[in-house]
Amino acid sequence: MDLWGKRDDMVVHEREPFNAEPPRTALAEMPLTPVESFYSRNHGPIPETDPVAWRLRVDGLVERPMELSLQELRSRFDEAELDATLQCAGNRRAGLAEVRDIPGEDPWRSGAVSTARWSGARLGDVLAAAGPRPEAAHVAFAAPDVSPVADPPQSFGASIPVAKALGPEVLLAWAMDGRPLPRVHGALLRVVVPGWIGARSVKWLTRVTVQAEPSVNYFQATAYRLLPPGADPVQAGPGDGISLGPLALNCDILSPDDGARVPPGPTEVVGYALAGDGRSVARVDVSVDGGHSWAQAELEADADPWVWRRWRIVVDLPAGAAEITARAWDSSGSAMPESPAHLWNPKGYVNNSWARIRLDSR
Repeated sequence: MDLWGKRDDMVVHEREPFNAEPPRTALAEMPLTPVESFYSRNHGPIPETDPVAWRLRVDGLVERPMELSLQELRSRFDEAELDATLQCAGNRRAGLAEVRDIPGEDPWRSGAVSTARWSGARLGDVLAAAGPRPEAAHVAFAAPDVSPVADPPQSFGASIPVAKALGPEVLLAWAMDGRPLPRVHGALLRVVVPGWIGARSVKWLTRVTVQAEPSVNYFQATAYRLLPPGADPVQAGPGDGISLGPLALNCDILSPDDGARVPPGPTEVVGYALAGDGRSVARVDVSVDGGHSWAQAELEADADPWVWRRWRIVVDLPAGAAEITARAWDSSGSAMPESPAHLWNPKGYVNNSWARIRLDSR
């Protein structure tokens, strides 16, 4: 089986399109996720790009439309480097599926989130060179990967507001962890939109269009929208539900693994927490008694709105069955909801309920 250079123990949800996540314990190993462990979310076959013929087109509501080769992009604009965490909107969907079935959607566990060091040109610098017109309000991205999920099949696309696009954190990335982008992660060029759902970080980028309205692409106008519990996703059309953009506060337990057998007594618990656009993680609480009492975990590294905060704590497990619960708070004072039952939706998006694992400590 072709794992696109991924580790052998990836949880593969689909082979075509390739959708896979690492085991949760792999994400606990280091702050930056190795490329071989980085999750992969795709909606169609992974395209192959001719580096000689490839051009990035910048057009729409701009004074100076451009076509740039990768070399022209690299030589004309300063290179920026940024650590950023990407998270699929369907991360932790399996927890919602335990509440009620979610047919037709990949049962992502806890691994559809990963962190890398990205290098590329700032999108804001490229837009400044093109000169957005006063009526510009959104920046749309286009790629050549055609997905049969849309009806009729169409290439993947998305957009973000101009205000976000001009932020110094949004990159047109050509490198990942100091190496050229792997094909599975968007080579030759991809967008990296920190703090927003991964679907907005479009891979295999070929076009940037400045426009007055959000993208009408299926994957923004119809998919990646939060529908009410009673809605039929098959019947949902453009504009239904809430368009997903900035990430919701989330956290999860990475080690020990759910269902693991561990000895009773002191046990180290490791996890991550991630806040949404422009916010930072302020606190993580951990409970071993179902939420009756809580202890604060130690947060690693300084608060950074674009990167997860890893956390750890040593808890004292009693003999027998045990449950560990974790919840996070962000810099706005917001906290995670307790139950996935209160969050269930027919597409299985945005499960940011309290994280739970069950252990056998006999």
